[in-house]
Amino acid sequence: MNRDRQVPEDGTLTHEVVELRVHGVSGTSAETLLDHPVVIRVAGDDNAAFYRPRPGFGISDRPGGLKIEAYRWGALTAGATVRTLSLLFLLPFMLVNLAVWARPATGGAGGLIGPLCRLLAATLTAAFVLSVVGVSIDLVGWQCVGYQPCRAGRGYLAWLGSIPLGPRLAILALAPIAALRLLWWLGARSSRAFEAFPAVPGQARDALGEDRIDEPGFWNDAIVVRRLLTLHVAVGLGTLDTILLGAQIHLRPTPVVYVLFGAAWCLLAVAAVLLCRPARAVDEGPGRGPVDMRGVRRLRQATTVVTLLSLAYTVVPLEPEPPHGQLPGYEGAVAALIAVQAGLLIALTVTTWHQRRRSRAGTSLWLGGLAGPMLATAAVAAAYGFAAALVYRVADFLDRSDIPNPARPVRPGAPPLEPPVSYRWAALAGLAAIMVVAIAALWRIVATRRRRRRLAEQIVRRDFPDPPPEALAQRTAVREVVARAAFTEQLGPIFVVFLVLSLLGVAIVALDLIGIGPSELSRHLARTDGQATTNLALATDAGIYVIGLVAVGIVVLGVVSYRSEGTRRSVAVLWDLGTFWPRTVHPFAPPCYAERAVPELAKRVSALARKGGVILSGHSHGSVLAAATLLQLPPEVLPRVALLTHGSPLHRLYSRLCPAFLGDDVLHEVGDRVGWRWINLWRDTDPIGGPVFSAHWPGQPPRVPPPAGTVDRRLRDPVEVTVPPDDTVPPRIDQHWPYHTDPQYEAAVRQLAGRLDPDLLHLGPDR
Repeated sequence: MNRDRQVPEDGTLTHEVVELRVHGVSGTSAETLLDHPVVIRVAGDDNAAFYRPRPGFGISDRPGGLKIEAYRWGALTAGATVRTLSLLFLLPFMLVNLAVWARPATGGAGGLIGPLCRLLAATLTAAFVLSVVGVSIDLVGWQCVGYQPCRAGRGYLAWLGSIPLGPRLAILALAPIAALRLLWWLGARSSRAFEAFPAVPGQARDALGEDRIDEPGFWNDAIVVRRLLTLHVAVGLGTLDTILLGAQIHLRPTPVVYVLFGAAWCLLAVAAVLLCRPARAVDEGPGRGPVDMRGVRRLRQATTVVTLLSLAYTVVPLEPEPPHGQLPGYEGAVAALIAVQAGLLIALTVTTWHQRRRSRAGTSLWLGGLAGPMLATAAVAAAYGFAAALVYRVADFLDRSDIPNPARPVRPGAPPLEPPVSYRWAALAGLAAIMVVAIAALWRIVATRRRRRRLAEQIVRRDFPDPPPEALAQRTAVREVVARAAFTEQLGPIFVVFLVLSLLGVAIVALDLIGIGPSELSRHLARTDGQATTNLALATDAGIYVIGLVAVGIVVLGVVSYRSEGTRRSVAVLWDLGTFWPRTVHPFAPPCYAERAVPELAKRVSALARKGGVILSGHSHGSVLAAATLLQLPPEVLPRVALLTHGSPLHRLYSRLCPAFLGDDVLHEVGDRVGWRWINLWRDTDPIGGPVFSAHWPGQPPRVPPPAGTVDRRLRDPVEVTVPPDDTVPPRIDQHWPYHTDPQYEAAVRQLAGRLDPDLLHLGPDR
């Protein structure tokens, strides 16, 4: 109904319509978003707010009755440099949290994928604690302080040498506890700041169906995060307890320490069982939490008691023989944890592949639907990359750059600092993965260049069929931009290579369970000589340095991304994807800004729609927020709402990566809910956005018939390759930004405003 109605030629409307603009990544200013020099805040706060042009300032030629408003949410993901760096180092936790949202669309609740991801997330917390334990308790307290050459010239370590071994280990055990407390504080602070914003009542869902993004409580996971915080702290403290008590069993085995050791393992087992429970299950009755919340509270109390008893038992000053080698049980714990992670990753891959075969997705998916295992594997790889860099750099500092290996025998009198062999494996696997993936990326760029240029040539030939000789250079530049923008579709094989290499790397690292390192395996299997073994040891050293450089690069990237708008936009594309989804897997992941943005947008749109019409306009990632908002609106509001998306990654990225939550069926549901009052603007030069329903390349028919097939509208970019008569340079190539300055954008706004039924709008808020 009213699909062909347009705004009258005089530019006036008989009803008020508000165009509500939602920006994408990188925190665009409200002035830029509104194209107005002076704006005022009409709702919200410093973190996220709604703005309108200030009346009486600047020039506006919008037709009467068509208002404009902007929602600026960029402060939810931006901040000081310190916060930016802290978020970057939470990358492993973010990746594993994202993995569960990349599951195939099967129509069910995800089966074993959720429990497997939550268990894998718990192992990342344990790995984090083990890395801090390796630095504080193993390297410093056990291996270094006991040797005079290591303490020489280091007054900050000399005082530890005068403390008996037991109290020394207990004191240094405060370091991993403090690290866990820091993560707890970050998670709780972000939850209070950005999450727990109640959603407006939405449409009901089938309780037996898939966990859907239109569920009214989908964006309110504060209770789930608190529950996961408690469980992960219990896992972290339980890991610390088992390491401390395992060392005590080696030093002074008594019935008490065996009882405490068994209790610590029981707590870890209980935490694993609770993590397998559904994350969103609730008790019957209003306002109740997860069904196992009481069990979680009891686990927290038991963990506190066991940790205090473990520290009390450790602090008893019973000096054994001088320690030598590594902390007893530490290397085995690292290797066993990696073996558990390898098993979980294999199980997750098999489960995802099985569910992919039953998937209802009607479009091609990244990695054949295995994006979840790829993200989980990347999380494990990043975690051990950071851990290996931390442990080896500290060891390198403590023994004054003399870490023993086959290439560098131990010097007489030097402290024999020995980090776990697993970290050497991780360094070697990381170096191999970086090199192979880099080669695969270069190969993919070269291998697809000819095809991408050929298709780009078809596009520019259609847009600029007969350019004059002086415009050929600009036409070639446009072709290259189009060809580069198409590389996004060519990333699949690179991710496949990374997934295979990472799975092999994690499995090989588990060889440390039987005490086999890279050099030993080389000697036993490949029959290499001493020189080859030395070269392999040097390669592992190089891997450690490369991982360390990557960590330094992340620090530099964090600073640069904060100060440079271009770099910040590139980093934010990936970062905003990971922090868009609720934290239902790992509570230490960066906060979910959508848990505030979506309910806040839904509330604002509902209030505006009760006074007139609303055109929800989302650019780039803002189009994802707009689609999620429409799925949360009450049914009585939807007839007064239209959707305008531009530079949208809804299909190009989200539909293929998260088919269970934003797949093609969900996008069709968005169109149905707004009566297909939806226009999507896209450009061939845009490397991020693209069509939602139609084909991407010329000559291909739309994937679906109308009305979905009429949503997408391609914009020619640039408008011309020749120099205009009143200018000295050809029109610029806009690519991903801006869209709202294009004349066709204004035409789309007016067309959508005309599609909103005036009869419905005139009914007012009492409809």
